[in-house]
Amino acid sequence: MLKIAVLGAGHLGKFHLNNWLEIEGITLVGFFDPDDKNAAAVEEKYKIRRFTNPEELIDAADAVDIIAPTIYHYQLCDLALRKGKHVFVEKPLANTMEEARMLVKLAKESNLKFQVGHVERFNPAFLSLRDYKLNPMFIEVHRLAQFNPRGTDVSVILDLMIHDIDIILNLVKSNVSYISANGVAVMSDTPDIANVRIEFDNGCVANLTSSRISMKKMRKMRLFQKDAYIGIDFLDKKTEVIRLDATGDKNTFTFDIETNNGKKTVAIANPVIKDGNAIKMELEAFRDAIRNNTETPVTVQDGFAAMEVAHQILDKISQKQL
Repeated sequence: MLKIAVLGAGHLGKFHLNNWLEIEGITLVGFFDPDDKNAAAVEEKYKIRRFTNPEELIDAADAVDIIAPTIYHYQLCDLALRKGKHVFVEKPLANTMEEARMLVKLAKESNLKFQVGHVERFNPAFLSLRDYKLNPMFIEVHRLAQFNPRGTDVSVILDLMIHDIDIILNLVKSNVSYISANGVAVMSDTPDIANVRIEFDNGCVANLTSSRISMKKMRKMRLFQKDAYIGIDFLDKKTEVIRLDATGDKNTFTFDIETNNGKKTVAIANPVIKDGNAIKMELEAFRDAIRNNTETPVTVQDGFAAMEVAHQILDKISQKQL
């Protein structure tokens, strides 16, 4: 049995605890949370031992799951890696780029498994596209949320937009060539709403809008590529694929249109969305990487790359505010 330690039992940490308890082949050795009242409630509900010293908890485990505030990511990851423990850490990878660079170096030198919690990679709507050839040349994203003081310790870019940055970097196999960005701090001390344009060396352009002061929730991504449009609704778990000249598929609706280049067949498909718990799937993937000695699906380098672009965006925004 793989012994897991959970560091951080706040809002998201409780989701992780719930899912670890359902995952086969692991034992929860305990959790750490500095809030006595919250820790007492967690200990009572989950019947899991509370450790008051994170180092003792790490010593008792084979792997750690870090869901603590971002400012503690580096400290806890560094401690776990130096003690020879596999690491899962929530996004963003670290609080500063220097900390992120040091974690990349430490993780590579340690030969341990390291996974960053970019959970949208495991969203059933996104997973439904695994069999499609995705080569987007224009991407449009809207990720909107209602205001919640929880999470405002970081900007909307590191809180919400970084999900889409990670997905885009995973899809577009090209280097970033240019970034332009605007953002405004409305309810907190860091940007709460931002609009960003990312250009890539291969010609792809991505426009992203993220807000945590919206009246409604939205998590949509639209991909445009040669002869195809793909719409992904991460919130409602729906996917739509519209293609030209698609071959017969029982899940598609087709019709013909006349163009200047003759008749074209348009096929509209709604890929089958399998029920799935994204958090549980990412934790199971971490377990499997340890068990099978394989690479984690979201590596420390992936976490670093998303964070690097996020900080470039923040730099662009701060320059305009000088």
